[in-house]
Amino acid sequence: MNNAMFLLKAFFGLMARDLRVMTRELLPFILRVGMQPLLFLFVFTYVLPRMSTGNPMGAGNFGQVLLPGLMAVAIMFSGIAAVALPLSTEFGITREIDDRVMSPVPVWLVGVEKVVFSALQSITAAVLVIPMAYYIPATPVKPEIGNWFLFLVVLILSSLLAGSLGLLIGAMVPPKQIGLVCSIVLVPITFLGCVYFPWAALKNIPFLKYGVLINPIVYICEGLRTTVTPNVVSMPWWVSTLALLVFTVLLGRWGLQSFLKRVIS
Repeated sequence: MNNAMFLLKAFFGLMARDLRVMTRELLPFILRVGMQPLLFLFVFTYVLPRMSTGNPMGAGNFGQVLLPGLMAVAIMFSGIAAVALPLSTEFGITREIDDRVMSPVPVWLVGVEKVVFSALQSITAAVLVIPMAYYIPATPVKPEIGNWFLFLVVLILSSLLAGSLGLLIGAMVPPKQIGLVCSIVLVPITFLGCVYFPWAALKNIPFLKYGVLINPIVYICEGLRTTVTPNVVSMPWWVSTLALLVFTVLLGRWGLQSFLKRVIS
């Protein structure tokens, strides 16, 4: 019992250290997580609908479709950036990671702390998208959260998944290639992740409809659509939630194994 309390206290000490560092860089953090959804909402749901020619993407319920997708992108971008980019520095020539693993906790707990702290950033990033969607579009988009418990489950699992993927990338990719790999990973999973369209809309393209199921951001988008905009046709909630859980466990385990291997080597 005393050992568990000691580990918990050390864990929160690591969290407090990272939180203090983040508060010193609060403005860059807000710009990083908010710039992309802000620009997408401004262009597709504010500017184009007001043009004389009109915009079919900005009309109807496109804002309802886009809101969960942008929340998913904010979660994924923030989660990966919060873990992978700092790790690329810590695993660099100076080996700053050695200072972290000298904490009086098991090495694997340092990796878990990085994932949990990135998840908190991802949740913050997702929540920041909601007021943007209400005030920016020509027609305000109002989230309709009927089941708060399911919403929180989806949000937490999605954020942990993004952090786990960030840990995996940061532990496996050499520091010099981290920027390139993040671009290679983030661009396709975003455009093929049902961010800008619901999964059900792919019914006429069966090879793509089932091919994108290997993309974890699909389940983040669909899970958020189920809970935030239930009027948009989406994947059954239990399918997206179960898939989020499976991807989180698999990526988390793979990421921790890669992290341990990289640190110990």
